[in-house]
Amino acid sequence: MQYQIIGDTVPAVECKLDAGESMFTQSGGMIWQTEGIKMTTNARGGIGRSIGRMFAGESFFMVNYTASVNGAVVAFGSTVAGSVIGVDVSKNELIVQKGAFLCAEQTVDLKATFTKKFTAGLFGGEGFILQKLSGRGMAFLEIDGDKIERTLMAGEVIKVDTGNVVAFESTVNYDIETVSGIGNIFFGGEGLFLTKLTGPGKIILQTQNFSDFTSKIASRIPHKG
Repeated sequence: MQYQIIGDTVPAVECKLDAGESMFTQSGGMIWQTEGIKMTTNARGGIGRSIGRMFAGESFFMVNYTASVNGAVVAFGSTVAGSVIGVDVSKNELIVQKGAFLCAEQTVDLKATFTKKFTAGLFGGEGFILQKLSGRGMAFLEIDGDKIERTLMAGEVIKVDTGNVVAFESTVNYDIETVSGIGNIFFGGEGLFLTKLTGPGKIILQTQNFSDFTSKIASRIPHKG
């Protein structure tokens, strides 16, 4: 499989497949394809995994695009303005926040995973259930705004506003920390909790939290009395 990421404002990943090669995505992820691509839909991994994906922000059914000829092309597009990045899960497993998964090769395993602490999922703003990418091959993630990649040393800590974490290696510890100070909680504008990531391992952040963005827009829409 060969790929290129195209577009600037709302980018896409265009994948060129040889006969027999295949990609999968959530329902509605494909934006164009050439002749020689066969589409099939299934509950990837069974009913249990499909339900887990739903709680993690993805669709119940996954759609598979398989090439029947060499050089067939299929493209998958992001849903909001931002970035698309490719990650090679052969190197390291990744824990991914809900809604970040775009598409992957069939050799990549996508399944729901639970945060280590119930409080982290309950108050973290991204849900108790996250997603784990493992196996081998390329997966593609969509990012709100611009991507920020950092590698944390062992014991190094970064605290991130809720919703700005995209993914992190499974070696990184994920937890939730309460914002200190009553004034900070009520008037600081950052909410009650911050996501605490502790190294070692790579983390991927995003500069925009689209949920917050849409909430601000919604708050400015006039409502009829």
